[in-house]
Amino acid sequence: MSTTKLLAKHLREVYFGGNWTSSDFKTHLKDVTWEQAITKVKDFNTIAVLFYHSAYYVNGVLQFLKGEEFQSKDTESFSHPPITSQQDWEWMQQQVWDDVEAFASIVEQLNDDVLATDFIESKYGNYFRNLNGIIEHCHYHLGQIVIIKKLL
Repeated sequence: MSTTKLLAKHLREVYFGGNWTSSDFKTHLKDVTWEQAITKVKDFNTIAVLFYHSAYYVNGVLQFLKGEEFQSKDTESFSHPPITSQQDWEWMQQQVWDDVEAFASIVEQLNDDVLATDFIESKYGNYFRNLNGIIEHCHYHLGQIVIIKKLL
Protein backbone atom coordinates (compact mmCIF):
# COMPACT_ATOMS: atom_id res chain seq x y z
CA MET A 1 0.00 0.00 0.00
CA SER A 2 1.32 3.46 -0.84
CA THR A 3 2.30 5.89 1.90
CA THR A 4 -0.41 8.35 0.86
CA LYS A 5 -3.03 5.61 1.14
CA LEU A 6 -1.67 4.70 4.59
CA LEU A 7 -1.84 8.35 5.72
CA ALA A 8 -5.45 8.60 4.50
CA LYS A 9 -6.31 5.35 6.27
CA HIS A 10 -4.71 6.53 9.51
CA LEU A 11 -6.63 9.82 9.41
CA ARG A 12 -9.92 7.99 8.87
CA GLU A 13 -9.10 5.67 11.76
CA VAL A 14 -8.49 8.47 14.28
CA TYR A 15 -11.84 9.98 13.35
CA PHE A 16 -13.99 6.92 12.57
CA GLY A 17 -12.33 3.95 14.29
CA GLY A 18 -10.33 0.88 13.47
CA ASN A 19 -6.91 1.99 14.69
CA TRP A 20 -4.86 -0.11 17.07
CA THR A 21 -5.50 2.31 19.95
CA SER A 22 -9.24 1.55 19.71
CA SER A 23 -9.85 5.25 20.29
CA ASP A 24 -11.48 7.61 17.81
CA PHE A 25 -13.47 10.84 17.73
CA LYS A 26 -16.74 9.37 16.47
CA THR A 27 -16.94 6.76 19.22
CA HIS A 28 -15.99 9.15 22.01
CA LEU A 29 -18.34 11.91 20.83
CA LYS A 30 -21.40 9.79 20.01
CA ASP A 31 -22.97 10.26 23.45
CA VAL A 32 -21.70 13.78 24.19
CA THR A 33 -24.58 16.25 24.35
CA TRP A 34 -24.26 19.81 23.14
CA GLU A 35 -24.34 21.01 26.74
CA GLN A 36 -21.45 18.72 27.65
CA ALA A 37 -19.56 19.76 24.51
CA ILE A 38 -19.54 23.41 25.61
CA THR A 39 -19.12 22.86 29.36
CA LYS A 40 -15.90 24.30 30.76
CA VAL A 41 -13.98 22.07 33.19
CA LYS A 42 -11.45 24.01 35.26
CA ASP A 43 -9.30 26.03 32.86
CA PHE A 44 -9.29 23.36 30.12
CA ASN A 45 -10.65 23.92 26.65
CA THR A 46 -14.12 22.49 26.08
CA ILE A 47 -14.75 19.33 24.10
CA ALA A 48 -16.26 21.42 21.31
CA VAL A 49 -13.24 23.72 21.17
CA LEU A 50 -10.79 20.82 21.03
CA PHE A 51 -12.81 18.98 18.41
CA TYR A 52 -13.12 22.10 16.26
CA HIS A 53 -9.44 22.93 16.72
CA SER A 54 -8.37 19.45 15.60
CA ALA A 55 -10.55 19.61 12.52
CA TYR A 56 -9.62 23.22 11.72
CA TYR A 57 -6.33 22.11 10.21
CA VAL A 58 -7.96 19.24 8.33
CA ASN A 59 -10.30 21.78 6.74
CA GLY A 60 -7.54 24.28 6.00
CA VAL A 61 -5.29 21.76 4.32
CA LEU A 62 -8.29 20.28 2.49
CA GLN A 63 -8.96 23.67 0.90
CA PHE A 64 -5.28 23.92 -0.09
CA LEU A 65 -5.32 20.40 -1.58
CA LYS A 66 -8.37 21.42 -3.61
CA GLY A 67 -6.27 24.18 -5.14
CA GLU A 68 -7.37 27.11 -3.00
CA GLU A 69 -5.04 29.50 -1.21
CA PHE A 70 -4.00 28.29 2.24
CA GLN A 71 -5.74 30.64 4.67
CA SER A 72 -5.71 28.88 8.04
CA LYS A 73 -4.54 31.00 10.95
CA ASP A 74 -3.53 29.65 14.34
CA THR A 75 -5.35 32.56 16.00
CA GLU A 76 -8.67 31.35 14.54
CA SER A 77 -8.21 27.65 15.22
CA PHE A 78 -9.97 27.70 18.60
CA SER A 79 -12.97 29.82 17.54
CA HIS A 80 -15.79 27.48 16.60
CA PRO A 81 -19.24 28.63 15.46
CA PRO A 82 -21.76 29.06 18.29
CA ILE A 83 -23.29 25.87 19.67
CA THR A 84 -26.66 26.59 21.27
CA SER A 85 -28.49 23.35 20.53
CA GLN A 86 -28.03 19.65 19.83
CA GLN A 87 -28.63 20.47 16.17
CA ASP A 88 -25.67 22.90 16.16
CA TRP A 89 -23.45 20.27 17.77
CA GLU A 90 -24.51 17.55 15.35
CA TRP A 91 -24.05 19.94 12.41
CA MET A 92 -20.49 20.68 13.54
CA GLN A 93 -19.72 16.99 13.82
CA GLN A 94 -21.17 16.24 10.38
CA GLN A 95 -19.09 19.04 8.84
CA VAL A 96 -15.97 17.48 10.36
CA TRP A 97 -16.87 13.94 9.24
CA ASP A 98 -17.42 15.26 5.70
CA ASP A 99 -14.15 17.23 5.69
CA VAL A 100 -12.17 14.26 7.00
CA GLU A 101 -13.54 11.98 4.31
CA ALA A 102 -12.89 14.55 1.56
CA PHE A 103 -9.37 15.16 2.91
CA ALA A 104 -8.57 11.44 3.08
CA SER A 105 -9.94 10.89 -0.43
CA ILE A 106 -7.64 13.54 -1.86
CA VAL A 107 -4.60 12.38 0.11
CA GLU A 108 -4.96 8.78 -1.02
CA GLN A 109 -4.97 10.00 -4.64
CA LEU A 110 -1.64 11.82 -4.23
CA ASN A 111 1.47 10.27 -5.67
CA ASP A 112 3.97 9.27 -2.99
CA ASP A 113 6.58 11.43 -4.72
CA VAL A 114 4.80 14.57 -3.51
CA LEU A 115 5.40 13.62 0.14
CA ALA A 116 9.04 14.72 0.02
CA THR A 117 8.27 18.08 -1.60
CA ASP A 118 7.78 21.37 0.19
CA PHE A 119 4.34 21.97 1.63
CA ILE A 120 3.22 25.48 0.60
CA GLU A 121 6.65 26.95 1.51
CA SER A 122 9.88 25.28 2.60
CA LYS A 123 9.56 26.79 6.10
CA TYR A 124 6.59 24.44 6.72
CA GLY A 125 8.52 21.32 5.82
CA ASN A 126 7.35 18.68 3.38
CA TYR A 127 3.95 17.16 2.66
CA PHE A 128 4.63 14.06 4.75
CA ARG A 129 5.53 16.10 7.83
CA ASN A 130 2.35 18.14 7.55
CA LEU A 131 -0.06 15.31 6.71
CA ASN A 132 1.36 13.06 9.40
CA GLY A 133 1.47 15.99 11.81
CA ILE A 134 -2.25 16.57 11.38
CA ILE A 135 -2.89 12.97 12.38
CA GLU A 136 -0.59 13.25 15.41
CA HIS A 137 -2.33 16.50 16.37
CA CYS A 138 -5.71 14.74 16.22
CA HIS A 139 -4.54 11.92 18.50
CA TYR A 140 -3.19 14.45 20.99
CA HIS A 141 -6.46 16.39 21.24
CA LEU A 142 -8.57 13.23 21.18
CA GLY A 143 -6.77 12.20 24.37
CA GLN A 144 -7.67 15.53 25.96
CA ILE A 145 -11.31 15.09 24.94
CA VAL A 146 -11.42 11.64 26.53
CA ILE A 147 -10.09 13.01 29.81
CA ILE A 148 -12.47 15.99 29.83
CA LYS A 149 -15.40 13.69 29.05
CA LYS A 150 -14.48 11.56 32.08
CA LEU A 151 -14.25 14.67 34.26
CA LEU A 152 -17.74 15.69 33.19
